[in-house]
Amino acid sequence: MRRCSVACAFGLLVLCVSMYPALWSIGVQLRSAFTGSYIPGHHSVLLVNSPTEQAARDIGRAIMERRLAASVNILARTSTMYYWKGEIQDASEILMLVKTKTSRIQQVVEYVRSVHPYANPEVLSFPVEDGNLAYMKWMDEAIPDD
Repeated sequence: MRRCSVACAFGLLVLCVSMYPALWSIGVQLRSAFTGSYIPGHHSVLLVNSPTEQAARDIGRAIMERRLAASVNILARTSTMYYWKGEIQDASEILMLVKTKTSRIQQVVEYVRSVHPYANPEVLSFPVEDGNLAYMKWMDEAIPDD
């Protein structure tokens, strides 16, 4: 009898943990719908540098086609300084701003790493703390749930 209660408790724990992401997403949508508020960190912006505009466009389009982001901005050429092999390097790069759900960050990072021309591409994420609620609702609609 004790084995059954331990096994049942463990099974319930596993079920709860596995359902957490889906329940969190539903909770965020319900809270937002009822209160008109935003839960900080539900969305994120990723910075991704690319060596050329064409590479940025290819990566950005593929991210959009995979529905991993609601929007990708490709900014004009930027000047970059960084350390590489112990020396300061100067380069020109194209910066992408990828706007997505925080729950999709790892999928975006994995995809970018798999296709990016750099051996070690820059992919940094920043949580969105607040903003235009209508825009963030649109982002939720543009990116399917996990």
